[in-house]
Amino acid sequence: MNNPYAADMQAIPVAQLGEDARATFITRTYAHLFGAIMAFVLLEVFLFKTGLILPVAQFLMQSWWLTMIAFIGASWIANSIAFRAKSLPAQYGALGIFIVAEALVFAPLLLIANSYSNGGVIETAGLITAVTFSGLTAFVFYTRKDFSFMRGMLNVGFMVAIGLIFAGFIFGFSLGLWFSGAMVLLAAGSILYQTSNVLHHYPEDRYVGAALGLFAEVALLFWYVLRLVMAFGDD
Repeated sequence: MNNPYAADMQAIPVAQLGEDARATFITRTYAHLFGAIMAFVLLEVFLFKTGLILPVAQFLMQSWWLTMIAFIGASWIANSIAFRAKSLPAQYGALGIFIVAEALVFAPLLLIANSYSNGGVIETAGLITAVTFSGLTAFVFYTRKDFSFMRGMLNVGFMVAIGLIFAGFIFGFSLGLWFSGAMVLLAAGSILYQTSNVLHHYPEDRYVGAALGLFAEVALLFWYVLRLVMAFGDD
């Protein structure tokens, strides 16, 4: 998780502006987040309806460990890329590319989850993700706490996660429920961090970048919540 301030030391945080400017920024940010989630859902529906999800999933499953590393790494750097893009077209471009990339990376996991005989696995994970994200967001908005101090811890957490996935591939051990649970906690911490950045550190012209940062963490949370739901549903 890179510090947004490092990208542009001349930018004025929206927290230092008037109440109307702050409200407009927050509204735009979460409207774009909702749009990004809807675009992701529509892309997945398209992949399922056209049958393209099968060849995409088969291709990615050939190097599943590399796909997982790429997924976590993309979530890690998404906020930095979007924040450094100062123009709106560049921010929208970064958001669009990331949505498409996430839709493709999710294909194998969603295909497997959709095959579960008891059904409702994806919907359950989606509901848990939505409730968790809403609760964390409400907490930050209510307390107005700045969680930027978590940046270093989150950086270490993501590097350890990538290292464990790589080690699992090299030495042939499986990352079980404990890893998915730890990643859910890491994603929750990232949501606290990103949400506090929305309140305290982003300048008012980076609402698309702010939405990208939040979308990356929502996707990370959904991925590992879904893995947990699948694991318990398979018992």
